[in-house]
Amino acid sequence: MSQGRERPLTVHHLNQLLLVCSIVLLVAVAAVRISSRSGLPSLLVYLGIGIAMGQDGIGDIHFDNAELTQVIGYAALVVILAEGGLGTKWAEVRPALPSASALALVGVAVSVGVTASAAHYLIGLEWRQALIIGAVVSSTDAAAVFSVLRKIPLPARVTGTLEAESGFNDAPVVILVVAFSTAGPVEHWYMLLAEIALELAIGAAIGLAVGWLGAWGLRHVALPASGLYPIAVMAIAVVAYAAGAIAHGSGFLAVYLASMVLGNAKLPHWPATRGFAEGLGWIAQIGMFVLLGLLVTPHELGDDIVPALVIGLVLTMVARPLSVVLCLVPFRVPWQEQALMSWAGLRGAVPIILATIPMVEGVEASEKIFNIVFVLVVVYTLVQGPTLPWLARTLRLGKDAEAADLGIESAPLERLRGHLLSVAIPAGSRMHGVEVAELRLPAGAAVTLVVREGTSFVPLPSTVLRRGDELLVVATDPVRDAAERRLRAVGRGGKLAGWLGTDGSPSDR
Repeated sequence: MSQGRERPLTVHHLNQLLLVCSIVLLVAVAAVRISSRSGLPSLLVYLGIGIAMGQDGIGDIHFDNAELTQVIGYAALVVILAEGGLGTKWAEVRPALPSASALALVGVAVSVGVTASAAHYLIGLEWRQALIIGAVVSSTDAAAVFSVLRKIPLPARVTGTLEAESGFNDAPVVILVVAFSTAGPVEHWYMLLAEIALELAIGAAIGLAVGWLGAWGLRHVALPASGLYPIAVMAIAVVAYAAGAIAHGSGFLAVYLASMVLGNAKLPHWPATRGFAEGLGWIAQIGMFVLLGLLVTPHELGDDIVPALVIGLVLTMVARPLSVVLCLVPFRVPWQEQALMSWAGLRGAVPIILATIPMVEGVEASEKIFNIVFVLVVVYTLVQGPTLPWLARTLRLGKDAEAADLGIESAPLERLRGHLLSVAIPAGSRMHGVEVAELRLPAGAAVTLVVREGTSFVPLPSTVLRRGDELLVVATDPVRDAAERRLRAVGRGGKLAGWLGTDGSPSDR
Protein backbone atom coordinates (compact mmCIF):
# COMPACT_ATOMS: atom_id res chain seq x y z
CA MET A 1 0.00 0.00 0.00
CA SER A 2 2.83 2.34 0.89
CA GLN A 3 4.53 1.62 -2.43
CA GLY A 4 1.63 3.16 -4.32
CA ARG A 5 1.48 6.37 -2.29
CA GLU A 6 2.16 9.52 -4.24
CA ARG A 7 4.76 11.91 -2.94
CA PRO A 8 3.26 15.17 -1.70
CA LEU A 9 3.87 18.36 -3.65
CA THR A 10 6.63 20.23 -1.84
CA VAL A 11 7.87 23.79 -2.09
CA HIS A 12 10.88 22.46 -4.00
CA HIS A 13 8.60 20.88 -6.61
CA LEU A 14 6.63 24.12 -6.87
CA ASN A 15 9.83 26.10 -7.40
CA GLN A 16 10.88 23.72 -10.17
CA LEU A 17 7.49 24.03 -11.83
CA LEU A 18 7.59 27.82 -11.67
CA LEU A 19 11.11 27.82 -13.12
CA VAL A 20 10.10 25.62 -16.07
CA CYS A 21 6.93 27.66 -16.74
CA SER A 22 8.87 30.94 -16.59
CA ILE A 23 11.52 29.68 -19.00
CA VAL A 24 8.87 28.45 -21.44
CA LEU A 25 7.04 31.78 -21.23
CA LEU A 26 10.24 33.76 -21.83
CA VAL A 27 11.15 31.59 -24.82
CA ALA A 28 7.64 32.02 -26.19
CA VAL A 29 7.77 35.79 -25.75
CA ALA A 30 11.12 35.88 -27.55
CA ALA A 31 9.51 33.79 -30.28
CA VAL A 32 6.96 36.56 -30.81
CA ARG A 33 9.76 38.85 -31.92
CA ILE A 34 11.28 36.18 -34.14
CA SER A 35 7.94 35.41 -35.80
CA SER A 36 7.18 39.10 -36.38
CA ARG A 37 10.56 39.62 -38.07
CA SER A 38 10.43 36.46 -40.19
CA GLY A 39 6.72 36.55 -41.05
CA LEU A 40 6.30 33.05 -39.64
CA PRO A 41 2.94 32.75 -37.84
CA SER A 42 3.48 32.68 -34.08
CA LEU A 43 1.05 29.75 -33.88
CA LEU A 44 3.64 27.49 -35.48
CA VAL A 45 6.39 28.71 -33.17
CA TYR A 46 4.36 27.93 -30.05
CA LEU A 47 3.28 24.56 -31.40
CA GLY A 48 6.93 23.85 -32.13
CA ILE A 49 7.84 24.64 -28.53
CA GLY A 50 5.15 22.21 -27.31
CA ILE A 51 6.31 19.49 -29.71
CA ALA A 52 9.93 20.00 -28.64
CA MET A 53 8.87 19.53 -25.01
CA GLY A 54 6.78 16.44 -25.86
CA GLN A 55 7.55 12.75 -25.95
CA ASP A 56 9.23 12.91 -29.36
CA GLY A 57 11.25 15.99 -28.43
CA ILE A 58 14.04 16.94 -26.10
CA GLY A 59 11.68 17.39 -23.14
CA ASP A 60 10.30 13.81 -23.34
CA ILE A 61 7.09 14.89 -21.57
CA HIS A 62 4.31 12.33 -22.03
CA PHE A 63 0.97 14.11 -22.13
CA ASP A 64 -2.21 12.59 -23.55
CA ASN A 65 -5.02 14.13 -21.50
CA ALA A 66 -7.44 15.34 -24.19
CA GLU A 67 -10.11 16.30 -21.65
CA LEU A 68 -7.76 18.62 -19.74
CA THR A 69 -6.57 20.09 -23.04
CA GLN A 70 -10.16 20.78 -24.03
CA VAL A 71 -10.95 22.52 -20.72
CA ILE A 72 -7.82 24.69 -20.82
CA GLY A 73 -8.40 25.39 -24.51
CA TYR A 74 -11.94 26.60 -23.82
CA ALA A 75 -10.66 28.88 -21.05
CA ALA A 76 -7.95 30.28 -23.34
CA LEU A 77 -10.49 30.80 -26.12
CA VAL A 78 -12.67 32.85 -23.76
CA VAL A 79 -9.72 35.17 -23.04
CA ILE A 80 -8.82 35.41 -26.75
CA LEU A 81 -12.39 36.22 -27.76
CA ALA A 82 -12.60 38.80 -24.98
CA GLU A 83 -9.38 40.47 -26.15
CA GLY A 84 -10.61 40.41 -29.74
CA GLY A 85 -13.97 41.88 -28.82
CA LEU A 86 -12.36 44.67 -26.81
CA GLY A 87 -10.32 45.65 -29.86
CA THR A 88 -13.17 45.46 -32.37
CA LYS A 89 -14.42 48.85 -33.57
CA TRP A 90 -18.19 48.95 -33.69
CA ALA A 91 -18.14 51.46 -36.56
CA GLU A 92 -16.27 48.92 -38.73
CA VAL A 93 -18.28 45.88 -37.66
CA ARG A 94 -21.77 47.43 -37.82
CA PRO A 95 -21.95 47.67 -41.64
CA ALA A 96 -20.46 44.18 -41.89
CA LEU A 97 -22.85 42.45 -39.47
CA PRO A 98 -25.22 41.02 -42.14
CA SER A 99 -22.40 39.61 -44.27
CA ALA A 100 -20.46 38.32 -41.24
CA SER A 101 -23.59 36.63 -39.87
CA ALA A 102 -24.20 34.99 -43.23
CA LEU A 103 -20.64 33.67 -43.32
CA ALA A 104 -20.89 32.43 -39.72
CA LEU A 105 -24.11 30.50 -40.40
CA VAL A 106 -24.72 29.76 -44.09
CA GLY A 107 -21.02 29.80 -44.86
CA VAL A 108 -20.28 27.27 -42.13
CA ALA A 109 -23.04 24.98 -43.45
CA VAL A 110 -21.66 25.13 -47.00
CA SER A 111 -18.11 24.54 -45.80
CA VAL A 112 -19.14 21.57 -43.65
CA GLY A 113 -21.04 19.95 -46.54
CA VAL A 114 -18.28 20.36 -49.12
CA THR A 115 -15.41 19.39 -46.79
CA ALA A 116 -17.27 16.38 -45.35
CA SER A 117 -18.09 15.14 -48.85
CA ALA A 118 -14.40 15.36 -49.80
CA ALA A 119 -13.37 13.51 -46.64
CA HIS A 120 -15.89 10.76 -47.36
CA TYR A 121 -15.45 10.27 -51.10
CA LEU A 122 -11.77 11.16 -51.55
CA ILE A 123 -10.29 9.88 -48.27
CA GLY A 124 -12.77 7.11 -47.51
CA LEU A 125 -13.78 8.18 -44.02
CA GLU A 126 -17.16 7.17 -42.65
CA TRP A 127 -19.82 9.86 -42.79
CA ARG A 128 -19.74 10.51 -39.06
CA GLN A 129 -15.98 11.06 -39.05
CA ALA A 130 -16.21 13.11 -42.26
CA LEU A 131 -18.89 15.38 -40.80
CA ILE A 132 -16.83 15.89 -37.63
CA ILE A 133 -13.78 16.93 -39.66
CA GLY A 134 -15.92 19.17 -41.87
CA ALA A 135 -17.38 20.92 -38.84
CA VAL A 136 -14.07 21.19 -36.98
CA VAL A 137 -12.16 22.90 -39.80
CA SER A 138 -15.03 25.18 -40.86
CA SER A 139 -14.40 27.61 -38.00
CA THR A 140 -11.99 30.45 -38.67
CA ASP A 141 -9.71 31.07 -35.71
CA ALA A 142 -10.25 34.31 -33.80
CA ALA A 143 -6.66 34.50 -32.53
CA ALA A 144 -5.19 34.01 -36.00
CA VAL A 145 -7.57 36.48 -37.65
CA PHE A 146 -7.12 39.19 -35.01
CA SER A 147 -3.32 38.91 -34.95
CA VAL A 148 -2.88 38.86 -38.76
CA LEU A 149 -5.53 41.29 -39.97
CA ARG A 150 -4.65 44.08 -37.54
CA LYS A 151 -1.17 44.23 -39.05
CA ILE A 152 -2.50 44.73 -42.60
CA PRO A 153 -4.10 48.05 -43.67
CA LEU A 154 -7.26 46.64 -45.25
CA PRO A 155 -10.59 48.34 -46.02
CA ALA A 156 -12.86 48.57 -42.99
CA ARG A 157 -15.51 46.37 -44.61
CA VAL A 158 -13.07 43.49 -45.14
CA THR A 159 -11.55 43.71 -41.67
CA GLY A 160 -14.94 44.12 -39.99
CA THR A 161 -16.46 41.17 -41.83
CA LEU A 162 -13.58 38.80 -41.10
CA GLU A 163 -13.24 39.81 -37.45
CA ALA A 164 -16.98 39.54 -36.79
CA GLU A 165 -17.14 36.19 -38.62
CA SER A 166 -14.30 34.75 -36.54
CA GLY A 167 -16.05 35.94 -33.37
CA PHE A 168 -19.46 34.57 -34.41
CA ASN A 169 -18.73 31.23 -36.09
CA ASP A 170 -17.20 29.45 -33.08
CA ALA A 171 -20.67 29.10 -31.55
CA PRO A 172 -22.46 27.16 -34.33
CA VAL A 173 -19.37 25.05 -35.04
CA VAL A 174 -19.06 23.93 -31.40
CA ILE A 175 -22.74 22.90 -31.44
CA LEU A 176 -22.24 20.92 -34.66
CA VAL A 177 -19.09 19.16 -33.45
CA VAL A 178 -20.75 18.15 -30.18
CA ALA A 179 -23.85 16.92 -32.04
CA PHE A 180 -21.82 14.85 -34.51
CA SER A 181 -19.61 13.45 -31.72
CA THR A 182 -22.43 12.19 -29.50
CA ALA A 183 -23.56 8.60 -29.74
CA GLY A 184 -26.08 7.79 -32.44
CA PRO A 185 -27.03 9.56 -35.66
CA VAL A 186 -28.27 13.14 -35.74
CA GLU A 187 -32.03 12.90 -36.23
CA HIS A 188 -34.28 15.66 -37.46
CA TRP A 189 -31.77 18.12 -38.89
CA TYR A 190 -34.27 20.94 -38.52
CA MET A 191 -34.21 20.40 -34.75
CA LEU A 192 -30.44 20.82 -34.84
CA LEU A 193 -30.84 24.11 -36.73
CA ALA A 194 -33.45 25.26 -34.20
CA GLU A 195 -31.08 24.40 -31.34
CA ILE A 196 -28.28 26.40 -32.97
CA ALA A 197 -30.58 29.40 -33.48
CA LEU A 198 -31.83 29.23 -29.88
CA GLU A 199 -28.34 28.99 -28.38
CA LEU A 200 -27.11 31.88 -30.51
CA ALA A 201 -30.10 34.03 -29.53
CA ILE A 202 -29.61 33.32 -25.82
CA GLY A 203 -25.87 33.97 -26.04
CA ALA A 204 -26.36 37.23 -27.95
CA ALA A 205 -28.98 38.52 -25.52
CA ILE A 206 -26.88 37.70 -22.46
CA GLY A 207 -23.69 39.07 -23.98
CA LEU A 208 -25.26 42.41 -24.93
CA ALA A 209 -27.00 42.72 -21.56
CA VAL A 210 -23.88 41.90 -19.50
CA GLY A 211 -21.73 44.19 -21.63
CA TRP A 212 -24.14 47.14 -21.32
CA LEU A 213 -24.58 46.69 -17.57
CA GLY A 214 -20.84 46.31 -17.06
CA ALA A 215 -20.04 49.42 -19.10
CA TRP A 216 -22.67 51.44 -17.25
CA GLY A 217 -21.30 50.35 -13.90
CA LEU A 218 -17.66 51.08 -14.75
CA ARG A 219 -18.50 54.54 -16.07
CA HIS A 220 -20.49 55.50 -12.98
CA VAL A 221 -18.37 53.94 -10.21
CA ALA A 222 -14.90 55.31 -9.51
CA LEU A 223 -12.73 52.38 -8.41
CA PRO A 224 -10.04 53.14 -5.79
CA ALA A 225 -7.15 52.10 -8.08
CA SER A 226 -6.69 52.38 -11.85
CA GLY A 227 -5.30 48.84 -11.94
CA LEU A 228 -8.71 47.48 -10.95
CA TYR A 229 -10.36 48.60 -14.19
CA PRO A 230 -8.61 46.04 -16.46
CA ILE A 231 -9.39 43.28 -13.97
CA ALA A 232 -13.03 44.37 -13.77
CA VAL A 233 -13.38 44.43 -17.57
CA MET A 234 -11.98 40.92 -18.00
CA ALA A 235 -14.13 39.67 -15.10
CA ILE A 236 -17.25 41.06 -16.79
CA ALA A 237 -16.29 39.29 -20.02
CA VAL A 238 -15.87 35.98 -18.20
CA VAL A 239 -19.21 36.51 -16.43
CA ALA A 240 -20.84 36.89 -19.86
CA TYR A 241 -19.39 33.54 -20.99
CA ALA A 242 -20.39 31.75 -17.79
CA ALA A 243 -23.90 33.21 -17.79
CA GLY A 244 -24.41 32.29 -21.43
CA ALA A 245 -23.18 28.73 -20.93
CA ILE A 246 -25.26 28.20 -17.77
CA ALA A 247 -28.36 29.47 -19.58
CA HIS A 248 -27.73 26.83 -22.30
CA GLY A 249 -26.77 29.54 -24.77
CA SER A 250 -23.57 30.21 -26.65
CA GLY A 251 -21.03 31.36 -24.12
CA PHE A 252 -18.50 32.13 -26.86
CA LEU A 253 -20.87 34.50 -28.63
CA ALA A 254 -21.82 36.06 -25.28
CA VAL A 255 -18.22 36.84 -24.31
CA TYR A 256 -17.41 38.29 -27.74
CA LEU A 257 -20.46 40.58 -27.82
CA ALA A 258 -20.04 41.67 -24.19
CA SER A 259 -16.40 42.53 -24.86
CA MET A 260 -17.34 44.42 -28.01
CA VAL A 261 -19.82 46.53 -26.03
CA LEU A 262 -17.19 47.21 -23.37
CA GLY A 263 -14.56 48.04 -25.97
CA ASN A 264 -16.71 50.72 -27.56
CA ALA A 265 -18.04 52.28 -24.33
CA LYS A 266 -15.16 54.76 -23.70
CA LEU A 267 -14.36 53.31 -20.30
CA PRO A 268 -11.95 54.94 -17.84
CA HIS A 269 -8.24 54.06 -18.15
CA TRP A 270 -8.90 52.42 -21.51
CA PRO A 271 -5.30 52.20 -22.85
CA ALA A 272 -4.24 50.38 -19.68
CA THR A 273 -7.20 48.02 -20.03
CA ARG A 274 -6.34 47.26 -23.66
CA GLY A 275 -2.71 46.60 -22.75
CA PHE A 276 -3.75 44.26 -19.95
CA ALA A 277 -6.17 42.39 -22.22
CA GLU A 278 -3.56 42.04 -24.97
CA GLY A 279 -1.09 40.62 -22.45
CA LEU A 280 -3.63 38.07 -21.23
CA GLY A 281 -4.47 37.22 -24.83
CA TRP A 282 -0.83 36.49 -25.59
CA ILE A 283 -0.49 34.32 -22.49
CA ALA A 284 -3.66 32.42 -23.44
CA GLN A 285 -2.40 31.82 -26.97
CA ILE A 286 1.04 30.73 -25.81
CA GLY A 287 -0.33 28.34 -23.19
CA MET A 288 -2.94 26.91 -25.53
CA PHE A 289 -0.60 26.31 -28.45
CA VAL A 290 2.17 24.84 -26.29
CA LEU A 291 -0.35 22.45 -24.69
CA LEU A 292 -1.65 21.39 -28.10
CA GLY A 293 1.92 20.76 -29.20
CA LEU A 294 2.40 18.53 -26.16
CA LEU A 295 -0.76 16.57 -26.95
CA VAL A 296 0.25 15.64 -30.48
CA THR A 297 2.50 12.62 -31.14
CA PRO A 298 4.64 13.52 -34.19
CA HIS A 299 5.69 9.97 -35.11
CA GLU A 300 2.01 9.04 -35.55
CA LEU A 301 1.32 11.79 -38.10
CA GLY A 302 2.95 10.12 -41.13
CA ASP A 303 -0.11 8.21 -42.37
CA ASP A 304 -2.36 11.25 -42.00
CA ILE A 305 -0.31 13.82 -43.93
CA VAL A 306 -1.76 13.05 -47.36
CA PRO A 307 -5.41 12.96 -46.16
CA ALA A 308 -4.83 16.27 -44.36
CA LEU A 309 -3.36 17.89 -47.47
CA VAL A 310 -6.26 16.67 -49.65
CA ILE A 311 -8.94 17.83 -47.22
CA GLY A 312 -7.15 21.13 -46.66
CA LEU A 313 -6.87 21.72 -50.41
CA VAL A 314 -10.60 21.18 -50.89
CA LEU A 315 -11.36 23.39 -47.89
CA THR A 316 -9.09 26.22 -49.05
CA MET A 317 -9.71 26.15 -52.80
CA VAL A 318 -13.34 24.97 -53.00
CA ALA A 319 -15.32 25.07 -49.74
CA ARG A 320 -14.16 28.46 -48.43
CA PRO A 321 -14.42 30.35 -51.77
CA LEU A 322 -17.82 28.78 -52.49
CA SER A 323 -19.19 29.77 -49.08
CA VAL A 324 -17.84 33.32 -49.47
CA VAL A 325 -19.35 33.76 -52.94
CA LEU A 326 -22.75 32.36 -51.97
CA CYS A 327 -22.93 34.48 -48.80
CA LEU A 328 -21.58 37.76 -50.17
CA VAL A 329 -23.19 37.97 -53.62
CA PRO A 330 -26.41 39.48 -52.17
CA PHE A 331 -24.33 42.25 -50.57
CA ARG A 332 -22.60 43.21 -53.86
CA VAL A 333 -19.11 42.84 -52.45
CA PRO A 334 -16.41 43.43 -55.12
CA TRP A 335 -14.69 40.33 -56.40
CA GLN A 336 -11.31 41.52 -55.10
CA GLU A 337 -12.65 41.62 -51.53
CA GLN A 338 -14.33 38.23 -52.00
CA ALA A 339 -11.02 36.76 -53.19
CA LEU A 340 -9.16 38.14 -50.18
CA MET A 341 -11.80 36.93 -47.72
CA SER A 342 -11.70 33.49 -49.35
CA TRP A 343 -7.97 33.26 -48.73
CA ALA A 344 -8.22 34.85 -45.27
CA GLY A 345 -10.24 32.01 -43.75
CA LEU A 346 -7.40 31.35 -41.31
CA ARG A 347 -7.39 28.27 -39.12
CA GLY A 348 -5.50 28.12 -35.86
CA ALA A 349 -5.82 26.56 -32.45
CA VAL A 350 -9.63 26.53 -32.40
CA PRO A 351 -10.00 23.62 -34.87
CA ILE A 352 -7.35 21.65 -32.97
CA ILE A 353 -9.19 22.27 -29.68
CA LEU A 354 -12.48 21.22 -31.26
CA ALA A 355 -10.78 18.06 -32.52
CA THR A 356 -10.39 16.99 -28.87
CA ILE A 357 -14.19 16.78 -28.48
CA PRO A 358 -14.53 13.47 -30.38
CA MET A 359 -11.53 12.17 -28.42
CA VAL A 360 -13.26 12.94 -25.13
CA GLU A 361 -16.53 11.44 -26.42
CA GLY A 362 -14.74 8.24 -27.48
CA VAL A 363 -15.58 8.48 -31.19
CA GLU A 364 -14.02 5.77 -33.31
CA ALA A 365 -10.81 6.89 -35.08
CA SER A 366 -10.83 10.13 -33.07
CA GLU A 367 -7.01 10.12 -32.91
CA LYS A 368 -6.93 10.03 -36.71
CA ILE A 369 -9.31 12.99 -36.83
CA PHE A 370 -7.07 14.93 -34.43
CA ASN A 371 -3.94 14.16 -36.43
CA ILE A 372 -5.55 15.17 -39.74
CA VAL A 373 -6.76 18.46 -38.27
CA PHE A 374 -3.37 19.16 -36.69
CA VAL A 375 -1.45 18.63 -39.95
CA LEU A 376 -4.04 20.62 -41.93
CA VAL A 377 -3.84 23.60 -39.58
CA VAL A 378 -0.04 23.66 -39.49
CA VAL A 379 0.46 23.35 -43.26
CA TYR A 380 -2.21 25.78 -44.40
CA THR A 381 -1.43 28.33 -41.69
CA LEU A 382 2.14 28.31 -42.96
CA VAL A 383 0.85 28.89 -46.49
CA GLN A 384 -2.00 31.37 -45.93
CA GLY A 385 -0.71 33.64 -43.15
CA PRO A 386 2.54 34.91 -44.76
CA THR A 387 0.96 35.27 -48.23
CA LEU A 388 -2.05 37.32 -47.10
CA PRO A 389 -0.24 40.72 -47.20
CA TRP A 390 1.09 39.90 -50.69
CA LEU A 391 -2.41 39.01 -51.90
CA ALA A 392 -3.84 42.23 -50.45
CA ARG A 393 -1.23 44.26 -52.34
CA THR A 394 -1.81 42.29 -55.54
CA LEU A 395 -5.55 42.92 -55.33
CA ARG A 396 -4.84 46.59 -54.49
CA LEU A 397 -6.84 46.44 -51.29
CA GLY A 398 -4.28 48.05 -49.00
CA LYS A 399 -5.25 51.46 -47.69
CA ASP A 400 -3.06 54.51 -47.98
CA ALA A 401 -1.35 55.73 -44.85
CA GLU A 402 -3.69 57.63 -42.57
CA ALA A 403 -3.16 60.17 -39.85
CA ALA A 404 -2.32 58.34 -36.65
CA ASP A 405 -5.14 58.30 -34.14
CA LEU A 406 -4.71 59.93 -30.75
CA GLY A 407 -4.14 57.87 -27.63
CA ILE A 408 -6.75 59.10 -25.17
CA GLU A 409 -7.04 57.75 -21.63
CA SER A 410 -9.92 58.79 -19.38
CA ALA A 411 -10.01 58.88 -15.58
CA PRO A 412 -13.26 59.77 -13.76
CA LEU A 413 -13.35 62.68 -11.30
CA GLU A 414 -16.34 61.52 -9.29
CA ARG A 415 -16.59 64.38 -6.80
CA LEU A 416 -16.08 67.03 -9.47
CA ARG A 417 -18.52 65.29 -11.85
CA GLY A 418 -16.00 65.35 -14.62
CA HIS A 419 -13.27 63.44 -16.42
CA LEU A 420 -9.55 63.92 -16.85
CA LEU A 421 -8.48 63.02 -20.39
CA SER A 422 -4.85 62.18 -21.02
CA VAL A 423 -4.11 62.79 -24.71
CA ALA A 424 -0.92 61.60 -26.45
CA ILE A 425 -0.16 63.16 -29.86
CA PRO A 426 1.56 60.52 -32.05
CA ALA A 427 4.03 61.21 -34.83
CA GLY A 428 1.49 61.04 -37.66
CA SER A 429 -1.21 63.17 -36.03
CA ARG A 430 -2.49 66.28 -37.85
CA MET A 431 -2.83 67.98 -34.48
CA HIS A 432 0.84 68.92 -34.92
CA GLY A 433 1.03 72.66 -35.51
CA VAL A 434 -2.47 73.40 -34.18
CA GLU A 435 -2.86 76.09 -31.52
CA VAL A 436 -4.77 75.28 -28.34
CA ALA A 437 -7.47 77.85 -29.21
CA GLU A 438 -7.89 76.20 -32.62
CA LEU A 439 -8.96 72.95 -30.96
CA ARG A 440 -12.33 74.66 -30.37
CA LEU A 441 -13.26 72.34 -27.52
CA PRO A 442 -16.85 72.55 -26.26
CA ALA A 443 -17.68 74.79 -23.31
CA GLY A 444 -16.87 72.84 -20.14
CA ALA A 445 -13.65 71.32 -21.53
CA ALA A 446 -10.17 72.86 -21.42
CA VAL A 447 -6.52 71.92 -21.92
CA THR A 448 -5.01 72.40 -18.46
CA LEU A 449 -1.46 71.04 -18.90
CA VAL A 450 1.01 70.18 -21.67
CA VAL A 451 3.97 67.84 -21.14
CA ARG A 452 6.70 68.30 -23.75
CA GLU A 453 10.06 66.52 -23.65
CA GLY A 454 9.73 65.89 -19.92
CA THR A 455 8.75 69.46 -19.08
CA SER A 456 5.22 70.41 -18.09
CA PHE A 457 3.60 73.84 -18.44
CA VAL A 458 0.18 75.46 -18.46
CA PRO A 459 -0.62 76.31 -22.09
CA LEU A 460 -1.87 79.62 -23.44
CA PRO A 461 -4.55 79.83 -26.13
CA SER A 462 -1.73 80.56 -28.62
CA THR A 463 0.42 77.58 -27.57
CA VAL A 464 1.26 75.47 -30.64
CA LEU A 465 0.95 71.72 -30.09
CA ARG A 466 3.71 69.40 -31.30
CA ARG A 467 4.26 65.73 -32.03
CA GLY A 468 5.01 63.82 -28.87
CA ASP A 469 3.14 66.25 -26.63
CA GLU A 470 0.91 64.88 -23.89
CA LEU A 471 -2.13 66.92 -22.91
CA LEU A 472 -4.31 66.88 -19.84
CA VAL A 473 -7.86 67.89 -20.71
CA VAL A 474 -10.51 68.37 -18.04
CA ALA A 475 -14.12 67.94 -19.22
CA THR A 476 -17.41 67.91 -17.36
CA ASP A 477 -19.67 64.88 -17.68
CA PRO A 478 -22.09 66.42 -20.23
CA VAL A 479 -19.36 67.34 -22.72
CA ARG A 480 -16.88 64.52 -22.13
CA ASP A 481 -17.82 62.57 -25.28
CA ALA A 482 -18.04 65.72 -27.41
CA ALA A 483 -14.58 66.79 -26.25
CA GLU A 484 -13.07 63.43 -27.18
CA ARG A 485 -14.77 63.48 -30.59
CA ARG A 486 -13.39 66.94 -31.28
CA LEU A 487 -9.88 65.95 -30.22
CA ARG A 488 -9.92 62.92 -32.48
CA ALA A 489 -11.32 64.99 -35.36
CA VAL A 490 -8.49 67.52 -35.10
CA GLY A 491 -6.01 64.65 -34.83
CA ARG A 492 -7.23 63.31 -38.20
CA GLY A 493 -8.17 66.47 -40.05
CA GLY A 494 -6.18 69.27 -38.46
CA LYS A 495 -7.56 72.68 -37.56
CA LEU A 496 -10.05 72.50 -40.48
CA ALA A 497 -11.53 69.19 -39.36
CA GLY A 498 -15.06 70.54 -39.00
CA TRP A 499 -15.00 72.15 -42.44
CA LEU A 500 -13.63 68.97 -44.02
CA GLY A 501 -16.49 66.87 -42.67
CA THR A 502 -14.38 65.02 -40.11
CA ASP A 503 -16.38 65.02 -36.91
CA GLY A 504 -14.26 62.57 -34.92
CA SER A 505 -16.77 59.76 -34.90
CA PRO A 506 -15.46 56.19 -35.26
CA SER A 507 -16.82 56.09 -38.81
CA ASP A 508 -14.06 58.50 -39.81
CA ARG A 509 -11.42 55.98 -38.93
